[in-house]
Amino acid sequence: MIPLIRGFKDILPDDTPVWKAIEETAAALFQSFGFKEIRLPIVEKAELFQRSIGENTDIVEKEMYTFSTGKGEMITLRPEATASVVRAYIQQQLYAKDPVQKLYTIGPMFRRERPQKGRYRQFYQINAEVFGIGAPYIDAQLIVMLWNLFERLAIGGLSVQLNSLGCPVCRPAFKQALTDMLEEGTGVLCADCLRRKDKNPMRVLDCKVPACRDVMKDAPSMTDYLCEDCASHFSKVQSALGLQQIPFVLNPRLVRGLDYYTRTAFEIQTDALGAQNAIAGGGRYDGLVKALDGPEQPAIGFAIGLDRLVELVSQAMPQQSLTPDVFIAAIGEELQEKAFEWSCALGLSGVQTEIDFSGKSLKALMKRADRLGAAHVLIAGSQEMAQGSVILRNMKNKEQVPVPIDGMVDHIKQYLKDYQCCKESEKKKKAIPEPVRVIRF
Repeated sequence: MIPLIRGFKDILPDDTPVWKAIEETAAALFQSFGFKEIRLPIVEKAELFQRSIGENTDIVEKEMYTFSTGKGEMITLRPEATASVVRAYIQQQLYAKDPVQKLYTIGPMFRRERPQKGRYRQFYQINAEVFGIGAPYIDAQLIVMLWNLFERLAIGGLSVQLNSLGCPVCRPAFKQALTDMLEEGTGVLCADCLRRKDKNPMRVLDCKVPACRDVMKDAPSMTDYLCEDCASHFSKVQSALGLQQIPFVLNPRLVRGLDYYTRTAFEIQTDALGAQNAIAGGGRYDGLVKALDGPEQPAIGFAIGLDRLVELVSQAMPQQSLTPDVFIAAIGEELQEKAFEWSCALGLSGVQTEIDFSGKSLKALMKRADRLGAAHVLIAGSQEMAQGSVILRNMKNKEQVPVPIDGMVDHIKQYLKDYQCCKESEKKKKAIPEPVRVIRF
């Protein structure tokens, strides 16, 4: 056997219902806020990520899967989606149709980092990006949308972490103050932070190494260096969240790992995941479209870690497996061709159908239907065929009804519809409390 590559995983049939439920819930919510889906290639030119993410980030330096095409061109498996969405926005001239574009995408990303629980080398994200709106209210609206998505998915213990990263006007002064402070604590910084302090000092703020966290306790806060415009923008974001009763925590240590972020940065965390508690994060990147040779347009977006979200939703959502509505038990080799026709007709009409072509005994076929969790079994033998009808057996209540071969599909669909209505009616009856009896003396 050739095993799976370390850091990659199979998503098995019993797991896919949870993935689909999350994706469908997200898509429905996003579309109600005016977002449209975009689907992008997983391979892009390496230069796209080098320019957008930054040459001095860990992603570009250590984590990207980059290959040569053999003709001098370097290509990369996308490590994140924002740069690809921006590239499409520019290349396809979506801004010419309307500068304001709300786009979402769902798919795999790739990073060559150490695999651990909830973190894979091929991982999945749900991304949403907004172009052409610089108002702080869209920042707040994205957070409101995320918060409500997680509530719909029954994720508890949520908190919004909020910060402002300033802009090119006010950030240099903060970076200088941070660099000056880091020079004093150089001796206790980890190897990664020693490298970061000169190239990307803001990344030291979110280091998880205890010694580095101790050094950063007295680090300057970006919010103390905000220019008037950035301060006003950040204040309005907070007010808008308050209007929607979304609780948040101001976190001066929250930074984004990518160079293109400006102003609002946010993260949604849950206490249900232990140390790896972030399930979504994002922020504003007003300069990225222009930096990638597009028009000057403000932009903001977020990414949801789908792998971690699946882990959380799976804890509350019972495992589901698709079970057939009808299992065809055709007895004898001579009926296999007819059973094949029935299975195709039922399947094409929307009835989930399974069939065993082995020609086994009825007893063996019934066991097979039971293992599959079939709701009904269509029993057909030579005797039934001679009578012009087959038997439909309800596996739950053991009821058996004859079904005419002529018009069989329509008869079965009507029976299943009536049976479903009957089940729903019984549920409603159980949900209605018994009337209170008043005993008079």
